[in-house]
Amino acid sequence: MTEKAMELVDVRKSIGRKEIIKGITFTINKGEVFGFIGPNGAGKTTTIRMMVGLMKLSGGEIRICGKSIKSEYKEAAREIGAIVENPELYPFMTGWQNLVHFSRMQKGVTKERIKEVVELVGLGKAMKEKVGKYSLGMRQRLGIAQALLHKPSVLILDEPTNGLDPAGIREMRQHIRNLAEKENVAVIISSHLLSEIELMCDRVGLIQNGKMVAVEAVREAEKPDVPALQDVILEAVPLEKTRSLLFAYDKIEAKAEGDLLRFKCPKERLPEIVAMLVRDNIAIYQVGAGKATLEEKFFDLIGENTIV
Repeated sequence: MTEKAMELVDVRKSIGRKEIIKGITFTINKGEVFGFIGPNGAGKTTTIRMMVGLMKLSGGEIRICGKSIKSEYKEAAREIGAIVENPELYPFMTGWQNLVHFSRMQKGVTKERIKEVVELVGLGKAMKEKVGKYSLGMRQRLGIAQALLHKPSVLILDEPTNGLDPAGIREMRQHIRNLAEKENVAVIISSHLLSEIELMCDRVGLIQNGKMVAVEAVREAEKPDVPALQDVILEAVPLEKTRSLLFAYDKIEAKAEGDLLRFKCPKERLPEIVAMLVRDNIAIYQVGAGKATLEEKFFDLIGENTIV
């Protein structure tokens, strides 16, 4: 049974007469990596600020492990760790000294806990070095270690791979997945890198114009109760005749991608569709399963011409 880490219920925010957040409702579970995506100005930052208590709600409720961010702020805030873009660290101190300093701001953080988070983020050998000599990726990992010192239930990361090279991005992805699995932390990631969100997250929530447009599992296999259409890639000759036959047969709208056709149909119907094409003298060279990327789903939902 999944355990809720954070719940947003009909969350609203107005500034003056303008309603910025318009009744957002969704749940994030412990041990899950949740991607929070949307175009610029959609309301991501405003929602995150309300999650951590930096901005008051105009309506609705946010609960962290059952504690209200409005009426039980101190208790709720103890369950949150957060990093917004680049973590604030002391460059003239070593990594270890930074963590010891920040541990004094939290109750009950022992040296054993500091050692635990250092191991979790993979910074063991670098802890004796001054942070001023750290690479951007190392500083990001030290920032995550700092945010984890008090054993939060929810970790909020805003653009955690911002400025990292490909190797650093891959490393960060592995550490985030590791945190969710080993610490049972709910990790919320806001990012513009949709390809990374797809690799890193279990579910994604898409916000547009202050509304939650969709909350979906990243991998279709995680939604067994939802009958899904198979995304099919077909190499067939002649191409245009094949496309016409598909539409005439079952109103299937196939899209040409170079020498291939791409379309969706129920998986169990695919053998009869292929048999129909062969009967009509279509030469079939390959039939493969396609997969819509998160980027494609994103633009399907918000429109191609939206600035992100």
